Amino acid sequence: MTGAFTDYPTTPTIFDETMSTDGAVRPGYDQIATQFENFGLEDVRNRGEYVSKSYHDQGVTFDFEGEERPFPLDIMPRVIDADTWSHVEAGVAQRVKALEAFLADIYGPMQIITDRVLPRHIVTTSSHYHRVAFDIQPLNGVRVHVSGIDLIRDGDGTFRVLEDNVRIPSGVSYVLTNRRAMTSTLPEVVGTHRIRPVAAYPSRLLRALRAAAPSGITDPEVVVLTPGPYNSAYFEHSLLARLMGCRLVEGRDLVTQGGRVMMRTTHGLQPVHVIYRRVDDDFLDPVAFRNDSVLGCPGILNAARAGNVTIANAVGNGVADDKLMYSYVPDIIRYYLGEEPILPNVDTWRLEDPGHREEVMDRLDELVLKPVDGSGGKGIVIGPQASKEELDQLRATVSRSPRGWIAQPVVQLSTVPTMVDDGLRPRHVDLRPFAINDGEKVWVLPGGLTRVALGEGELIVNSSRGGGSKDTWVLSGDGRRTRVEPRPQRQVQIGTAPQVALKRSEAEPAEQEQQQQQQRTTTSAEGGAPC
Repeated sequence: MTGAFTDYPTTPTIFDETMSTDGAVRPGYDQIATQFENFGLEDVRNRGEYVSKSYHDQGVTFDFEGEERPFPLDIMPRVIDADTWSHVEAGVAQRVKALEAFLADIYGPMQIITDRVLPRHIVTTSSHYHRVAFDIQPLNGVRVHVSGIDLIRDGDGTFRVLEDNVRIPSGVSYVLTNRRAMTSTLPEVVGTHRIRPVAAYPSRLLRALRAAAPSGITDPEVVVLTPGPYNSAYFEHSLLARLMGCRLVEGRDLVTQGGRVMMRTTHGLQPVHVIYRRVDDDFLDPVAFRNDSVLGCPGILNAARAGNVTIANAVGNGVADDKLMYSYVPDIIRYYLGEEPILPNVDTWRLEDPGHREEVMDRLDELVLKPVDGSGGKGIVIGPQASKEELDQLRATVSRSPRGWIAQPVVQLSTVPTMVDDGLRPRHVDLRPFAINDGEKVWVLPGGLTRVALGEGELIVNSSRGGGSKDTWVLSGDGRRTRVEPRPQRQVQIGTAPQVALKRSEAEPAEQEQQQQQQRTTTSAEGGAPC
């Protein structure tokens, strides 16, 4: 029988998270490696095909070039030991706290600009800096209720931040569904590892959203605002609404009256206190932004300014996602927190700087160039893989608009074994940990979404470019569970069953009708599947 790891290759310049270059299995993977070897290659392959079929049957899909496809889940999990995760967790929480302080400042006193830590034009020229959001005070001081910080591991195995997502981060639904799928597909592997759970995410998110409600509201109405079923991330919108027990609404289900947001129901208009929106800023309020949008609700921004509704995440957060702003985040951490960054950035050239631009222009064929407001891997040019014509066109584009671009070295992302036609082979991965801020603490979901580039040598992991995902296992302690202890049996008294009230979290979301405008704005309304 051919073993699952037979002839598994490694490269000295690339950090493989499973095997060292001398062929030794790294700690945390040794038990999985033994179990996969015992399964044999065909058994592992069959289990992987079962996962793919189950995702198709359950509708766990994403939009790829206009076609709904099952989201690829690889059978080999990605494992992170407890000590490594503790470092990542602290670094993500630190970054979110600093970005919270930054957003509060630039939509208020702008002290960071007065103190000359950050040039004013860097903020004001960002396409996601919205003056209409200036001086809107969040009711519990939170603007970044949910964040997704994209990380990579370089050739030395060091975790680095690749970009920040504090506008409308997506992909957490796949974290939840991946864990359920792996538990049913590899029960004997899951059962022998102490893996930190991810199922608490919806309740944590709901708690944070309820904590952001206007003061004096004891039982806030929380809704999930979606562009509708034609959006590529609609699966996530509906799943989170169901798991939180919130209503899933579209823009035409909402109306503003007297500076308050109301929801149309079969019982008439009902007040809404917190809106977890999955609609982009430009489409959220046709009074403040695009007047042709039917995906949002007219007047919603004025209701937020009046303190009658909370919009999560806050309008204008996208300025912190700007990739030029990313290059200043280490300074932002030092300025607001008085701490050194726990997780370093990837080295970055700011092309608006003449000295940086001159150096980059001489090395276009060696570097990666990214548009500062791009998402989903769109617009990225990898110099070593680009043709001369592409580089010439890029040079002209950058010269016309240097503020719109940054450059970074080609980082060889770490690899994890991935099932392909030839068996388990190394494929590049990144990691998007999700964090929730309830105003008192930044909680980081153990693990997050591992995205994997399925093509050999491919460095762009985005699902919109054909990438897949892995279940991310954060181990507790040494990660081993040698014996699964049965749950203790409770003594049950036979008697009259008590009356149990239906909790809000158990309610089903309202049914939604389709919107015609969604098809025309699918790519721009939210930014699509997990970027």
